[in-house]
Amino acid sequence: MNNFSFYNPTKIIFGAKQIAAISKEVPANARVMLAYGGGSIKKNGVYDQIIAALGDRLVSEFSGIEANPEYETLVRAAKQVQTDNIDFILAAGGGSVIDGVKFIAAAAHYEGDPWEIMTKGGKVVKSAVPFGAVLTLPATGSEMNSGSVVTRSEYKAKLPFGSPLVYPVFSVLDPTTTYTLPVRQVINGVIDPFVHVMEQYMTYPVGAHLQDRLAEAILQTLIDVGPQALAEPENYEVRANIMWCATMALNGLIGVGVPQDWSTHMIGHELTALYGLDHAQTLAVVLPANLRVRKADKLAKLAQYAERVWGITEGSDEEKAEAAIAKTEEFFFNLGAGTRLEHYDLDSSVIDTIIKQLESHHMVKLGEKQDVTPDVSRAILQRALADS
Repeated sequence: MNNFSFYNPTKIIFGAKQIAAISKEVPANARVMLAYGGGSIKKNGVYDQIIAALGDRLVSEFSGIEANPEYETLVRAAKQVQTDNIDFILAAGGGSVIDGVKFIAAAAHYEGDPWEIMTKGGKVVKSAVPFGAVLTLPATGSEMNSGSVVTRSEYKAKLPFGSPLVYPVFSVLDPTTTYTLPVRQVINGVIDPFVHVMEQYMTYPVGAHLQDRLAEAILQTLIDVGPQALAEPENYEVRANIMWCATMALNGLIGVGVPQDWSTHMIGHELTALYGLDHAQTLAVVLPANLRVRKADKLAKLAQYAERVWGITEGSDEEKAEAAIAKTEEFFFNLGAGTRLEHYDLDSSVIDTIIKQLESHHMVKLGEKQDVTPDVSRAILQRALADS
């Protein structure tokens, strides 16, 4: 196991009717900005619960944070924080809203060009407005980590940043808020955490037995409950397990002391920025192709994954690895996600454009060994084109 330090200060408040608990978590004299997306929180009752919990506190609102939060939108929100003298932000929504609020919190205190927060990966963040979150769409794990991804459409850029200063102070996770999610979002909410786990687990062995077992437990749980969420939208037990899996997949715990990949995410970000695919849709396309192209380097963990997660014990390591990749791809497809570029009406003509974008964003040494060069990324995209 590699050396590591682990820090996560976010308080999780989990369960039905827990939104009321924010009344004790937000400072009594806080000037609050409530930030959210397209307004679904006003249809499902979350907005009313939040306003009731905030009581007499001064509240301003900022709505319209996009599914892939846009830089220009977030800069406007940061200016509103400054203008209204906001000293606490409350994010209400899914990972995109929480990601957006992380940027807003940092940008409101940043004295330079806010875009530098993204181009420098968060290293320039010296302070941030404290914030909490009410999660309504489990997928990204943003409710319990310090990472964020922001899109700037004018540059066709989707970039990540992180800072220990942008952990949520608290996050409320009420599974009942997910009952009314559209089917597409439920599918995304299973695939996204699944691939988050794979990015941290599917590398090479370093003797981190507990991290491996925790990762495998999350994967197996998602395999079990994912289809149930589609069949039984208001099954509390199922929704609760998916919500907690999504949080555990990316709160740092399973990633300590182990190598991490993240090349699937970086390639996927370009697909979203260029062609508008949902984040989880890009992951369902790129991951199987990535595993096939890099099978030799990942063979030991692929064989372990085959045996422990999918129960595949027959054949050579190579045969088990291919069977496990096929099972993964089948799982995504059966949930309702396309697993090839052709499923999203994209063909080989897009590959050069994606590679140029990766190069322009300096994504030229990806993966756990930093050996995913543009040529390897090209091979992955070619493998992801169409059913063979």
